[in-house]
Amino acid sequence: MGMRDTLPQLYECKLKTKSVMETTVSQWGYRFMQTPTVEYYDTVGEASATLDQQLFKLLDQDGKTLVLRPDMTAPIARVAASSLKNGALPMRLAYGANVFRAQQQEGGRPAEFEQFGIELIGDGTTSADAEVIALMIETLQSVGLHQFQVAVGHLGYVDALFKEILGTNERTETLKRFLYEKNYVGYRQHVKQLPLSSIDQKRLLDFLLLRGSETGLQQAEELISSTRAYEALEELKALSEALEVYGVNDLVSLDLTLVSHMTYYTGVVFEGYSPNLGSPISNGGRYDDLLKKFEMDAKATGFGIHLDYLMEALQPQQETSPTQCIVYSEKQRKHAVENAQQLREKGERVVLQDIKGIDYLDGYTEQFAKVTYFLGKEEGRDE
Repeated sequence: MGMRDTLPQLYECKLKTKSVMETTVSQWGYRFMQTPTVEYYDTVGEASATLDQQLFKLLDQDGKTLVLRPDMTAPIARVAASSLKNGALPMRLAYGANVFRAQQQEGGRPAEFEQFGIELIGDGTTSADAEVIALMIETLQSVGLHQFQVAVGHLGYVDALFKEILGTNERTETLKRFLYEKNYVGYRQHVKQLPLSSIDQKRLLDFLLLRGSETGLQQAEELISSTRAYEALEELKALSEALEVYGVNDLVSLDLTLVSHMTYYTGVVFEGYSPNLGSPISNGGRYDDLLKKFEMDAKATGFGIHLDYLMEALQPQQETSPTQCIVYSEKQRKHAVENAQQLREKGERVVLQDIKGIDYLDGYTEQFAKVTYFLGKEEGRDE
């Protein structure tokens, strides 16, 4: 099933990390909310753009199909279009929640994982895209992650280029699957087998070069002729200028080959990568059509941070607060409790332990940063 336990040390690190991130996004004006773990399949389940075989389905007493939420964007879109529909736009919402997605043929990836993120609903400007990316970067930096890079692409460009050359959605989706899997060898082999002119084959192969190059936008213009593709490049130019104002351009690189398995994305998309991790720590993008599924005409963008991957990247930097231990005898219990209370009022972590409950004193106390004894003479110590 891919379910995992979270042991105390990791739990404490997660709690501390989430607290810092919550403070950061709150300072940018985002407000936190929660949604149910279980949603209706015919609303959130279908709107989530998650493959049907990846959904965990249940039946309620009336026979209606339910799902464990596979992501948070669709549930928040549902709330924005219902309970919050009379609120002023744009809305700035945030969340921290577990999501559930069956990971087929992806060994080692849990089916339940914790996601932290924000949604900016009702703003279709490039300024909103820049805000979301800049906030994602600041959120990662706020918890001590400094070695990472953000790749930015545009699905409008990819779809327009592929439609120009391939014509059909089926051909387009096949190529996009190679890109999502980062299977560039398979992409090249597939392109060479397509019944296309040598010029069009070269356009599709040159497309793979539009990653990380400072001249990428100029090269991208040479491959296209459609208005939609040019509009996408203009949006990316404007986004770069906005991100420069935020002072984060050195952490952002162009990757026009970037696509997502979440089909509700419509424009700018992005992913955050940290060295030595095979999967993105964070990702997000613009989804201008999702709210329409809930009968609300509003453009939106947002990001999500995969908390488990973030903790993996932060692991060498994370330290739990040191814990003290006070070992006491029954006669010294009062003094031990009073001492522990005084230390806790100062913010210290303190364990109280009756000496009769310890089998091996040395083996027990070696796990603590400091051990204080409140024992009578009958136990061999007088402290």
